[in-house]
Amino acid sequence: MQTLNSQTLDKLKKSPDASFLEIDSVSKIYPTPKGDYTVLDGVNLTVQEGEFICLIGHSGCGKSTLLNMVSGLNKPTLGEVRMKNQRITKPGPDRMVVFQNYSLLPWLSVYENVYLGVDEVFAHKSKADKKAIVEEHLELVGLTEAANKKPTQISGGMKQRVAIARALATRPEALILDEPFGALDPITREELQEELLKIWEDHKITVMMITHDIDEALFLADRLVMMTNGPAARIGEILDIPFPRPRNRARLAEDPRYYELRNEALDFLFHRYAHDDTE
Repeated sequence: MQTLNSQTLDKLKKSPDASFLEIDSVSKIYPTPKGDYTVLDGVNLTVQEGEFICLIGHSGCGKSTLLNMVSGLNKPTLGEVRMKNQRITKPGPDRMVVFQNYSLLPWLSVYENVYLGVDEVFAHKSKADKKAIVEEHLELVGLTEAANKKPTQISGGMKQRVAIARALATRPEALILDEPFGALDPITREELQEELLKIWEDHKITVMMITHDIDEALFLADRLVMMTNGPAARIGEILDIPFPRPRNRARLAEDPRYYELRNEALDFLFHRYAHDDTE
C-alpha cells in the first residue's frame, strides 16, 4: 500500500485564503458484480478564484471523474464539491466544460453552435444582445470569418476554438477543460495554449484542466495537481509553479527551476507512481 508522507499531506491542506472551489473528502465508488470499485478515495483540494489548475496522472486514475463532479455531470459517493460555499449537485452555467472531442453539433454553423448556449443561458436578453455576445466571443478566438462554416469545413484547432468560445460565451465563473488540446498537432496545440492563457489573463476565470503534457502544465498553470494510480486514486502531490506572468516559453526554457519542476513531475509519474502494466 502506498502512503503519503507528512510533508505531502501538509501541501494538501486548505489554503488560508478564502476558497472559491472546494473538493472535500470526495470518493467515487461504483458497484460491480465482483464488489465495489473505488475510483477516487478521499480527494481534498481547494482552488482559489481566478486560479489556473492543471491535473495530471496516468490513464484511469480518475481525473475526468473528478472534473465531472466539479462540473456537476457526476456526483460523489462520499464527500462533496462546493463552489462559493454552495454544494454542486448538477451542471450549471457557472461551470462550463470543454472536451477533447469538441462536442459540436455538425448540422449547425460555427455561429449557431455558440448561439445555442447563449440563447439558453441568456433567454431574458434580446436577440440583438445575444448576437453581440456570440460575435464578441467568436472575435475573441479569431473565428469571425468562419462564423457561417459548418464544423466539417474547419480544422481541429478551429473546432476547439469554437468549443472554447461556446463555453466562454455563457460567461461562466469556472472553465473545466478535459484534455482540450490532446488531439491537436504540436504547432496548433502551442498556439491554442497561448490563446487560452491570454483569455484567462484577460477574464480572470478559474480554470481546471486535465493534461498528459508536463510542459503544457508548467506553461499554463499556477499549480500542478498530480494524481496517484487507480483504483482508489487520490492526490499524491501538488507542485506550486512560481513563474511570473505573462509567461514566455523562451524565458521558461532558460529558467533552471523549470527543469527542476519538470524532473519532479517525471519522477512522480514514472518512478514513484509508475503505471503497472501487469495489473
